[in-house]
Parts: sequence; structure tokens; C-alpha cells
Amino acid sequence: MNLSQTLLIAAVGLPLLMLLLSASAPVRRRLPAWFAVAPLPALAAAVGASPSETLMLGHSRFALRFAIDTPGALLLGTAALLWLFAGIYASRSLRAQRSVDGFVVCWLMAMTGNVGVFLAADLIGFYLMLAVLSVGASGLVLQGEGADARYAGALYLGIALLAEAFVLAALILLAQATPGGSLLIRDAAAALPGSAWRDATLLLLLTGLGMKAGMVPLHFWMPYAYRAAPVPAAAVMSGAVVKASVIALVRFLPFTPGDAWPHFGIPLAALGMFGAFYGVAIGITQSEPKVVLACSSVSQMGFLMAVTGMGLAAGDPATVVAAAYYAAHHLLVKGTLFLAVGVVALTGAGSLRRVLLPTAVIALGLGGLPLTGGALAKYAAKDLLRGDLAGSLAVASSVATTLLMLHFVRCLRATAATDAHARAPAPLALAWLAMVLASLLGPWVLYLHIPVGTLPDALAPAALWSALWPVLAGAALAVGWDRWRRKAPRVPVGDVGVILRELQRAAAAVGRFAQGADAFVREWSVSCLTLLLAALLFGGLLAVVA
Repeated sequence: MNLSQTLLIAAVGLPLLMLLLSASAPVRRRLPAWFAVAPLPALAAAVGASPSETLMLGHSRFALRFAIDTPGALLLGTAALLWLFAGIYASRSLRAQRSVDGFVVCWLMAMTGNVGVFLAADLIGFYLMLAVLSVGASGLVLQGEGADARYAGALYLGIALLAEAFVLAALILLAQATPGGSLLIRDAAAALPGSAWRDATLLLLLTGLGMKAGMVPLHFWMPYAYRAAPVPAAAVMSGAVVKASVIALVRFLPFTPGDAWPHFGIPLAALGMFGAFYGVAIGITQSEPKVVLACSSVSQMGFLMAVTGMGLAAGDPATVVAAAYYAAHHLLVKGTLFLAVGVVALTGAGSLRRVLLPTAVIALGLGGLPLTGGALAKYAAKDLLRGDLAGSLAVASSVATTLLMLHFVRCLRATAATDAHARAPAPLALAWLAMVLASLLGPWVLYLHIPVGTLPDALAPAALWSALWPVLAGAALAVGWDRWRRKAPRVPVGDVGVILRELQRAAAAVGRFAQGADAFVREWSVSCLTLLLAALLFGGLLAVVA
């Protein structure tokens, strides 16, 4: 076994080993101190593993295979950083809790599945890791407090299972269409354009992965889940976990030159761009920072779906790296902003500016603030948004995102500790600060090592101005919105998801009625009378027929 294979097996094996060790109660209580160690092999694999090496576990055709490619390395490396520093945050915050068992198990399960999804090279391994990830993530939501956490966890798991049912059906069709019985993802993706079930497979993939990405209208699980989950759990879920859908899209969809798919790509782009604006429209009506960030995720994942759809419509292979790079930037930023929510809640007015200023810069990076990773990410994706309409909508999306992020900073400031001299514990503040540096510097390092564009072009005056003016326009809108927002209608958390709660109440009422009716009918006197009436009715019918 060479170095690359060793790194691959350690990346998945270490968090899995820690998960197995958590079966012992004494060991389980000590594992939070090792949270930051678990993702280190994944970080090393993202940097040092060779794309030409494949790790095979097993000896039959159903052996699990793991490998790394450019989009996998981008997302695995940034996800490992987030799991590392969020793990430090989680380890310190768990000290105040009497029971950490559930959190430890779910944290390690989600990490194992997340790392495995980015490295899975075959259909079976991908689906297995996706299922492990979903169960672990839903368990993290349940670590919140109260009935809202239980509802959010159940909703998250239900949506995840429904989405995975669509994905599983697509994977079965892919396996049937792949020649030679190969289960490798690259072989299945190559065979998809010539499959007899091509359109059905694409529809199933886009439906299932779109649900996991929080695409409108099946996005409502995001505000519920991210609000209910503890801060470090919400950070990794909004940053790393949701990117499982992105890696699947760029690996399974056929971005091949000369093979355009406008009948799938254009509707996906349209729905994604609608979600980009819808998330902002809902987010600016919210006051809880975690809910605002959840709406931002709906918006940003919608924009990413629009980029993917345009690339699919054009058959542009550059979509793979550009979408992965955009997702990697979003991963770092969103994880950092969720950690900032926890830090600000423990910070008083005396030290608040030191937290809010870098948070605001990183948040505005999502809108494309020049010299931030967000500007680079949008520049990398600009060629995919060809055409006057797509380009104009992309610029408008930057304006809207800036508006939403300034609204988030305003809401965040209102949640500061009442003690003016309060400061967040050093491990929490340092973990957040490390993610700040990763969010600011990481995208620049990645940009220099991937084929998405040249640095001089990205730093040209015209490129800087095209990134700056939408941010200025969004800031002007934010000033106007600050004066009018108190008169705006309040949208409940989960917006269209409220319908589910109403249906749940109606179903519960029907269930209570049926239960009462059943209990009434089961009474002896009622049962005898009912039986007698049925016998008389039956006898009367026989007499009429005779």
C-alpha cells in the first residue's frame, strides 16, 4: 500500500474507528477532546493523495472503492478544515453539558459519512456514505433542545430519506446502463448519455440531489434544522454536509463537450436562480441570525444550482471545477458565520467590534466583495452564466446577497451578551478566528492551484469594479430596508413548511377522531346493536332480491 492509499484509508478510517470506539461509555466521554484530530487525515489526503490512485476495500465486484479528484480535493480539504475547527468549538462547548453521548456518536457518524462521500469512487460506496451522513446529521439536529429540535430532526431525516429514494433509483438505472457491470462512478457517468433510461435517470438525480441541496420549494427543512442544531453542528451542516449534493452533481452529470442538455439544464438554472432570490426575500424578514443564515444557504445553493444548470445546458466541462470551487468558498464562509453566532452570543459590547468587523467582511464576500474569496468564486463562475439574462440575474443576485448579509450582521449584533465586558472562552474564539483566516486566505490558495482563471484577470480594474458596484448597490438597499423592515410582513420560519405543520395537526385531529370512533364501536352494547342492525339489513336485502 503506497502513501496515497494510506492517506485515503486513514481519511475515512480514523473517524470510523473513533465512531466504533464510542460504543464504550468511558471512551465515548473522552472522545470530544479528539474531535480536532479525526479530520486531519482527510486534510492530508486532500493535499497529498494522488488522483491516479484508487483504494479498494474487498475482493468482489461489490468492493468499496475510494479515490480523489480535483472537485473532491477542493471540498474534502475545506470540509476537513471546518470539521477541525468546529470540532475544537464543539469540544469546549460540550464541557457544560451533563450528557455528551448522543452528540459524540452523531458527530463522528456525520464526519465519517461526509468524508466518505467526497472520496467514494463507486455507486455502492457513495450511497452507503450518503446514508451514514444523513443519519448522523439528523442526530446532530436532535441534539438541540425542546420540541422544535425533535420536529426539525424528524423533518430533516424524512426529507433525507425521500431524497435518497430518488437517488437510489437513479443509481440503479446507472448501474444497469453501465457496460461490463462496472460500478465505478466515472464509468456510470460516461455511460449515462447513451442510456435508454437517460432522461429518467437525470430527472431522478436532479430531484433527489436538489432536495438535499435545499432547492426551492423543498428547502424548508434548512431553517428548521439549522436553527435547532447546536452552533458547531449547524456550522458543519450548513458548510460541509450540504455539499454532498454538489460533489454528486459534478460527478454524475454529463458535462461533456458537444453534448448539451438544455432541456434539463435550463429548467435547473431557472429554478436555481429563483431560489437564489427567494432565499433573500424570506431571509430579510427574519430576525434570528441562524435562520437568516439558513435562508442565505437556500439562496447560495440556488445560485450554485443555476451555475450547474447552465453548465449542463452548454455541455461545458469547466463547470465541474468552477462549481466545486464556488461550493468550497461557501463551505468555509458559512461555517465561519455560524461559529460567529455562538461567539457573539458570549461577547459583550466592549469586545463586540472585534468580532463583527471580520464577520461582516466575510459575509459580504458572499456578495462578491472585491479581494475576498467570494469575488474570486463569482469570477470563476461568470463564464458559465453566459447571455444577457443570465449575466444580469447573476449581478442582481450579488446585490440581493449583499442586502441579506448586512441584515444578518444587524441581527447578529442584537444577540450580543448583556454584560458589556463578557468575552467568549478562548477555545471558541480561537476556533472562530482560525476559520476567519481560512475563509479569507483559503480561496486565494485554491485559486492559484486550479484551472479556473488567471490572477491578473481576476484583479484587473474592470473585474474589481464589476464586483464592487453590486455590493455598493446592495448596501444602499440595506439602508433603505433598515428604515422599512419593521413595516414588512413577518414570514414564519420554514415559510412553506408551515403547511406541513397544518397538515400534521389535521392528521392528528383525524387520528383522534378515528381512535374515538373505534373505541366507541368496540363497546359491547354498541357492537351488539351494530351487528343486529347489519343482520337485519342483510336479511332485508335478501328478501328484496328474492
